[in-house]
Amino acid sequence: MKEYYDTRAPEYDEWYLGIGKFAGLRRPDWDEDICSLEATIAALPAARTLDVACGTGYLTCHLRGEITALDHSERMLVIARQRLPTACCVRGDAFDLPFADDSFDRVFTAHFYGHLQQRERERFLAEARRVAPRLVVVDAAMRPDREQAEWQERILNDGTRFTVYKRHFESHQLAEELGGGTVLHEGRWFVVVASPTRD
Repeated sequence: MKEYYDTRAPEYDEWYLGIGKFAGLRRPDWDEDICSLEATIAALPAARTLDVACGTGYLTCHLRGEITALDHSERMLVIARQRLPTACCVRGDAFDLPFADDSFDRVFTAHFYGHLQQRERERFLAEARRVAPRLVVVDAAMRPDREQAEWQERILNDGTRFTVYKRHFESHQLAEELGGGTVLHEGRWFVVVASPTRD
């Protein structure tokens, strides 16, 4: 997955924007759900936030407060640094976060958790709990045309092919999996859940 996202970095935002090969896709209510998602993120209280797997920073820019954006891909971070001039952008491992305990008020992650298999989820959640008392997860909503968990073939603009593990979520299922929490957004395409990382 790391190689896929590093290779995809220059064209990643095309998915959000509905351009390039995504221009011809039929995605009912996509623009409305993107706007609602962005508004949900912007409504989070200002806080010291670590965005794990920030990618190009497309959603990170809606977070308020002191922002640290982390990604394993330097190619993603080149774009994120341009988009997030006041954030601290760090190259690092989501499963071994390069920060001390309780360094942040919140961990935020978008479209990362749904790519993780069981052991990876456990490792990520343990690290999130270590560095912050709260976690916000944005991911893909369950849809009739998708399996809850599947291996997808992803084809980039240059024809390069990757196989990527992907999960889709009902909001209550995601909240339960995170150990409880509050559903902040439940749309046709996206769900957002805020969860305390500790009892």
